[in-house]
Amino acid sequence: MSSLRFSIAWTMVLWAATFSLGSELPTPSKPPVPVDHFPDTLHAVIWRNWGLVPTERLATILETTPENVAQIATSMGLSASVNVPPEMETRGYITLVRRNWHLLPYEQLLPLLSLTEEEFAHRLREDDFLLIKLGNLKPDCPKVVYQTPSASAKTRAAEIKSLVEANFGEAMQQPAEPRFSFIEELSQVDRSSEPATPLPRDDQHPRFIYSYFAMFGDPLSDPSLDPFPDGLLARLQQRGVNGVWLHVVLRDLAPPSPAFPEFGAGHRERLKNLTKLVERARKYNIDVYLYMNEPRAMPADFFTQRESLRGVPDPGSPVPYFAMCTSTPEVRGWVSDSLAYVFERVPNLGGVFTITASENLTNCSSKFTQAQCPRCKDRTPSDILVEINTAIAEGVHRSAPDAKVIAWDWGWARHGDASETVARLPKDIWLMSVSEWSLPIERGGVKATIGEYAISAVGPGPRATKHWQVAQDHGLRTLAKVQFNVTWEIAAVPYVPVMNLIAQHNANLAEAKLDGQMLSWSLGGYPSPNLELARLFAENPSQTIDQALDQLAVSTYGEAAAADVRLAWQKFSDGYSEFPYAGMYTGPQHIGPANLLYLQPTGYAPGMVCYPYDALNRWSAPFPADVYASQFTKMADGFASGLQHLEAAAKKAPAEKQAFVTDDLNVARAAQMHFATVSQQARFIAARDRWQVAKDPAEKEAAKAAAMEALEQELQTAVRFYPVVAADSRIGYEASNHYFYVPQDVIEKVINCDDLKRKLAASN
Repeated sequence: MSSLRFSIAWTMVLWAATFSLGSELPTPSKPPVPVDHFPDTLHAVIWRNWGLVPTERLATILETTPENVAQIATSMGLSASVNVPPEMETRGYITLVRRNWHLLPYEQLLPLLSLTEEEFAHRLREDDFLLIKLGNLKPDCPKVVYQTPSASAKTRAAEIKSLVEANFGEAMQQPAEPRFSFIEELSQVDRSSEPATPLPRDDQHPRFIYSYFAMFGDPLSDPSLDPFPDGLLARLQQRGVNGVWLHVVLRDLAPPSPAFPEFGAGHRERLKNLTKLVERARKYNIDVYLYMNEPRAMPADFFTQRESLRGVPDPGSPVPYFAMCTSTPEVRGWVSDSLAYVFERVPNLGGVFTITASENLTNCSSKFTQAQCPRCKDRTPSDILVEINTAIAEGVHRSAPDAKVIAWDWGWARHGDASETVARLPKDIWLMSVSEWSLPIERGGVKATIGEYAISAVGPGPRATKHWQVAQDHGLRTLAKVQFNVTWEIAAVPYVPVMNLIAQHNANLAEAKLDGQMLSWSLGGYPSPNLELARLFAENPSQTIDQALDQLAVSTYGEAAAADVRLAWQKFSDGYSEFPYAGMYTGPQHIGPANLLYLQPTGYAPGMVCYPYDALNRWSAPFPADVYASQFTKMADGFASGLQHLEAAAKKAPAEKQAFVTDDLNVARAAQMHFATVSQQARFIAARDRWQVAKDPAEKEAAKAAAMEALEQELQTAVRFYPVVAADSRIGYEASNHYFYVPQDVIEKVINCDDLKRKLAASN
């Protein structure tokens, strides 16, 4: 299940690229977007990789010396002294892919990443649908090799250096926090306060969450990339979390079986690492849950001697993949037996949650194509979904009767009414539904309907409410899937401090008399104060919203500052509730001030969450572009107003809370500038497009002036944004996308805007 949660339409374009013969890498096509604000592509490559890739490796790729690379970097104003974060190659490789995708061909990109072609193809396919994020195609980039800069290139580099020094000279002299520093901080725990013995489990109200920095694909294969170090577990416990979850693939976690002897490679090591994690987590009263999106589709040759087990083909795969048909007893038996094995070998596992109608092909109805399977064509989707969830529950409960098996209704009935399926689930299964799904809203006079990933729209919505009632009527326990830190409304900050919205949502869920909450998908796992509101309402469902917010305000900012922080949260919440539910995956709200602008349309469609480009109509739909821009202005203004109160609260907070207060202010400032820049970018693109088509001289001049104004606003926002990013390694990071941007990308945005201003001023 992708963390992007694409609609069915997006599911069907999965891997819909043209692939090169004999390779699973997409064939390069279409010219890359321009980097005209640099002297040439060579300078762009060095700028974007300086301090992120070892200089020696960069020099080898560019067929030159480290000295030549350094000379070009410093000629543009970059520091001569750099320290490459060692985590960039492992926890940050998507950041490297994104910034070089339009610059380097495969022959240079692969050695820059230290990956083989096969390894990179695997990551594009399996690492949270990376190719989709990159736009489903590879730009056709010429090879870039070092050449002595020409006189004009040297002149342009000197101009860039002057611009950088004028706007960032003082700020760049301040020590920046190295990227990924937050991992070390969150990993540390005060051993004097660590529990000496396991605490009793809290079975009454599970509140489980993902790691803030886990590697999504195979987190148990490399213990050095621990998704839940003790420091993070301790902080999550302090915020009221009592469960964490991991993405796993069952064939890698269970041993080979007589029916499937090719499965199970490395399973002993993974189970060993899982056992250690479970025991460590128990010290903090935290259960570990496994994400079951099973059984995974397999390639065609897997079924050569197993034709009777082959289900429907994956409609989007570039090479033939087929479902393991769960209508066969052999497949269901393997799923049950494998889970029984895992839960027997790893005692005290909290349980599993399932997704059985997702982007990954896991049964013949999960992509609504069961008519193509001779065994499933006469069965209903409900038959198939209930059967595989029952098989999963049987296996888990065979070895661990008290473990929770949670069936998530994501995708059931094409996200519609799946009451029939809910009613048929065994009573030992819990039912989970996305709280806000199908909630109607109106923003800026435009009506829309929420799908998921909405903090701005407070649930529950009608779909979840109905499914929970059906489940409760049939004796099932129920949970809400929510996002209480961040969503795809904005993912570049660790949390959005909209406490009034979070409190209202928790109060509404308390009235629904649910049994628990899943607090995040793969984004949103930061141990923030937002999470405490779930605990407060779980412990006292009858308390008022004001009582919960007062308690949180005192605990985070102190008694003297509580009134001011309450006012700040109200302003933030009022502003955030204006979010136009659009462009969740296509808009620039995640890239924010670092998203580049273009004088000519790029012709590129957005890559999901990764490349907004300049596709304004794709960002804003179903909202008109001007309404979309106005709504983000309202959000930015709300946060600007709230920041005045938060700064007042910060001055009154006691000394022991100042470290948190400083970080909290940084988060709020970052969010405010992200919202402001979306509006500014939208207004620039709209003005640019009017300028290009205008025939009347007055209209053309007015559009040009509007574009110039938006560019100047963007430039100034980037200048203000730089110290916020430089001081806080959390800003710009999200677990499944790594860094959306790093500090020097914000500097590049100023270079970009200044270049466009000069060109626009000189144009007719």
